[in-house]
Amino acid sequence: MAYGVTAALAAAVVVAELLHAPVLVIFAITALALIGLAWVLGQATESLGAHSGPRIGGILNATFGNAAELIITIFALSAGLTTVVKASIIGSIIGNVLFVLGASLLLGGLKNGTQTFSATIAGVNASMLAIVAVALALPTIFAATTPGTPPTSLSIEVAVVMFVIYLLYLVFIFRSPEGQPAGPEHEPQFGRIASFVVLLGATAAVAYVSEAFVGALGPLTEDVGLSELFVGIIIVPVVGNIAEHIVGVQIAYKNQMDFSMGISLGSSIQVALLVTPILVFLGPLLGHPLRLVFTPLELGALAASVIITGFVALDGRSNWLEGAMLLGVYVISALAFFFTP
Repeated sequence: MAYGVTAALAAAVVVAELLHAPVLVIFAITALALIGLAWVLGQATESLGAHSGPRIGGILNATFGNAAELIITIFALSAGLTTVVKASIIGSIIGNVLFVLGASLLLGGLKNGTQTFSATIAGVNASMLAIVAVALALPTIFAATTPGTPPTSLSIEVAVVMFVIYLLYLVFIFRSPEGQPAGPEHEPQFGRIASFVVLLGATAAVAYVSEAFVGALGPLTEDVGLSELFVGIIIVPVVGNIAEHIVGVQIAYKNQMDFSMGISLGSSIQVALLVTPILVFLGPLLGHPLRLVFTPLELGALAASVIITGFVALDGRSNWLEGAMLLGVYVISALAFFFTP
């Protein structure tokens, strides 16, 4: 049923573009189609990983976990929407550690009471987020304290370091006995070849729909009056990651907190240390260099997210109140970005 709805939405995107439908209609249809396609992409990746074993499966999930958002931001970067792209980086991080983790702790805590998880792995993830905050903040500080336009080479060099750290992070996670918390066990939905075909087909469909989605973003900000900063911080991450977000919350509700935190914190780290370097590397090739220079509000929201996540991960235990606090910080951040001109 879900696959049929997703296919129908993808077809509706083609029809809407051919008929030159209003921008709000195109935006709504493309957003819904991308949500469905992101879910299909996740299912295909999970099935292929189940056939390939835990090690290869973990690498596949780490690689394709944010494929939909990466494709969306690549098209946005090629369209010159660098403000949206940079905002989506921050938005994905704070969305995962505040909204997704917050909802997971809140609902999981209300159902199961105090929940436990590996303080070692959670602490590593929190430390990685702190490194992310430093890596994204220092080029901004350099730009603010140094006359002239900051060189693109600085962002590229920082991106290289971030990518190397990500590779080392993967080595640690896959070699650590605690690093791969068990997820829900079930039979893969597709065979090995079918999984690969669905993965390729879903990726191609995401690429096509992403182009239409990005094409609607510019007119949308003008017609509705939303700022590019708000669109990048809130809308793009939600559209690209909502399927994964729902899974993380469901897993926490089933009292599998290690796996749930692996989804929320791991996804944030992947966006910061894998997706961001890829975008920085592609920027000059697409004619729109991406400088890692952010607004004070973006960095403030990022710092708040990292600090509060560190406190939550410190003791290896969580409760519903901590989830409510994370959600509260996310709502405050969203309101601040909404009213930003």
